[in-house]
Amino acid sequence: MSELRYAVGVDVGGTKIAAAVIDSEGKIHKKTKLVTERQDREESVAQVAQAANDVVAMTGIRWEQMEAVGVAVPGIYYPQSGKVWAPNLPGWDHIPLREWLKPRLPRPIVVDSDRSAYVLGEQWMGIARGFSDVVFVAVGTGIGAGIFTGGRLCRGAEGIAGAVGWFALNPAMKEIYRQMGCLEAEAAGPAVARRAAEIAATTPSRMLELAGGCLSSITAESVVEAARQNDQAALRVLEETASYLGMGIANIVSILNPQMIVLGGGLMQAGELLLQPLRRGMLQWAQPLAARSVRIELTQLGEDAGVLGASRLALEENFVC
Repeated sequence: MSELRYAVGVDVGGTKIAAAVIDSEGKIHKKTKLVTERQDREESVAQVAQAANDVVAMTGIRWEQMEAVGVAVPGIYYPQSGKVWAPNLPGWDHIPLREWLKPRLPRPIVVDSDRSAYVLGEQWMGIARGFSDVVFVAVGTGIGAGIFTGGRLCRGAEGIAGAVGWFALNPAMKEIYRQMGCLEAEAAGPAVARRAAEIAATTPSRMLELAGGCLSSITAESVVEAARQNDQAALRVLEETASYLGMGIANIVSILNPQMIVLGGGLMQAGELLLQPLRRGMLQWAQPLAARSVRIELTQLGEDAGVLGASRLALEENFVC
C-alpha cells in the first residue's frame, strides 16, 4: 500500500474562499471558509494564503508533508503568463497570483480555473468517478464548463476553453449577449430572476409574495421555491430556462461526446425541476447517438468539488517553483 500524500486545495469564490487538506485517497481531513474581501485586492489575495495556512494548522499535519497548494480561481488562468483574470473579484485583472502567493506559502503552488477544479473533483471522487470523458457545467450567477476529455483536462490555447455561457442559441442578437453571451444571458441565475420579474409584473404569482411584493427583489431562489409550491408562473420560468440549458448541453454533447455531464452551481439546486426538462431538450437537439449514450447527473460533491479538484491538481501536477 502506497504512503499517503497530502495537499491543500483552495477554492476562491466571489463570496467565500474555501480551503481543505486532502490526501491522495481523496479524504478531506479538515476544511475552513473565509468571507471573501471585496474592497481590497491585496487583502483578498492574502486571504488565499490565510485559508491555506489556517487549514493546515487545524490538521496538525506539518507543511513539510504537503506536496503543494492547488488554487482554483473564478475566471481564467493564463498558463503562458501565469496570470489570473477573475472578473467577480475587484482588482483581479491579469494579476500574477502565484508569484504573489509564493512568499506567503512554504510549498509549491498550482493555479487553475475553478472549472478545471470542479470537473477534476467530480471525476476523482464524485458521481463521474473513473470516467475518462466528463464535462462539469456550473449554472449559477454565470455559466461555465470544466472539460475532461480522453483522460486529460482541456484548457484551450489561452485557458478559456469551457466558456459555454457564450454559446450562440438565438440568431436575434440582443445587447446583453455582447456582455456575457447568449446562454448565460438567458439561463443563469440573474436571467431567471429577470424573466420571473417580467412575468410577475402582469401575472399573479407566489414569486412576488416570496419577494415581499417587490419585483426587483425576486431571485432565482424565490422562483425555485414558488415552483416547488406548484406556482404555474414559476414553473413556466424554469421551463423556459431549461429549454436554453437543454440546447447548451446538447451542443456540448454533440461536440465532445462525453460519457457524463455533471451539473452544479446554485441554480441546479432546483434539482428535478430543471433536470427533467433539460434532459428532454438535450435529446431533442443533440446528435442522436451521442445523446443516447451520455448521462446527465447532478453533482454529488457540491461545494467540495472545488477543493477536491484543486488538491488533485496539486497532487498530480509535476510542478516546480
